[in-house]
Amino acid sequence: MSRSDAVNRRVVLAARPRGAPTPQDFRLEEVAIPKPGEGQVLLRTLYLSLDPYMRNVMNEVPPVYAPSVALGAPMVGGTVSRVVASRHPRLREGDLVLGGAGWQDYALSDGQELFPLGEMARPSMALGVLGMPGFTAYVAMADIGQPAAGETVVVAAATGPVGAVAGQLARLRGARVVGIAGGADKCRHAVEELGFDVCLDRKEPRFAERLAAACPKGIDVYFENVGGEVFEAVLPLLNVGARVPVVGLIAHYNDRTPPPGPNLLPSLMKSVLEKRIRVQGMVILDHYGDRFDAFRRDMGEWVAGGKVTLREDMVEGLENAPTALMGMLEGRNFGKLVVHVADS
Repeated sequence: MSRSDAVNRRVVLAARPRGAPTPQDFRLEEVAIPKPGEGQVLLRTLYLSLDPYMRNVMNEVPPVYAPSVALGAPMVGGTVSRVVASRHPRLREGDLVLGGAGWQDYALSDGQELFPLGEMARPSMALGVLGMPGFTAYVAMADIGQPAAGETVVVAAATGPVGAVAGQLARLRGARVVGIAGGADKCRHAVEELGFDVCLDRKEPRFAERLAAACPKGIDVYFENVGGEVFEAVLPLLNVGARVPVVGLIAHYNDRTPPPGPNLLPSLMKSVLEKRIRVQGMVILDHYGDRFDAFRRDMGEWVAGGKVTLREDMVEGLENAPTALMGMLEGRNFGKLVVHVADS
């Protein structure tokens, strides 16, 4: 019996970060494995999703977006788990489920927020292209971006789990897709593996000039999940009637003070008014109740048909989740970041 089969390891929030998270902001604990009560199941975590929103909920913030993690509580996160004990009428021992057990080996659930997966050859895909990141791209592009054939779509963080899917969905609609990523390898992957028409390295000194040259007809849809200097380069290129779905702002999650430099709000609002730009935020938690089944059906068909793909960046061991999250916030991941916690 392994150590994690005898105790419940969990990574808890030890302190609220001041700027970028550090190892001291997390603590690995060992506690007793809980026992399910009537109507509950005991879940064994197999895979844990790491996503940028986790940095937000480490702060003490109003629960507009998602509730803050309490100090001393396990970090939150989407998981693929196996039911190892059940006192629930509809869930059986051995069932594979998608849920939110967080950063721990074992968790109890009443079943209300669990999604049965059946058996999957690659269960971790339920946390990426077939899970929350893919779902975010699916809803934001369908409802807000609405790319049409011949339009120019620019996608930030183009090889990340949301951006990679968003760009491929725009290509399926016949749009011309320009990706933005950090580094030559990621840009090459966006073009050669994901099918983007062009991909630009945001780290290059003349990035803004190169973006303008890559979008000679302007930008009709900008898929925003970064912010910062990337958005500053995009803003003057937006066309009349452009749509900007906002699903994340990873460039600002570690900010402690407003960024230096000129106040860009007046020019932003002037552009929104004069160009009739639609800028709309989207939180995917609002859409699970009535859209997730359709997403799983559509995306499952596209993935099976080779029309949409997503690279995985797999990390071994729950104890390595803090380091992996810190690396992701610095752009060191390549694709969907997943922690392999236990074998099925």
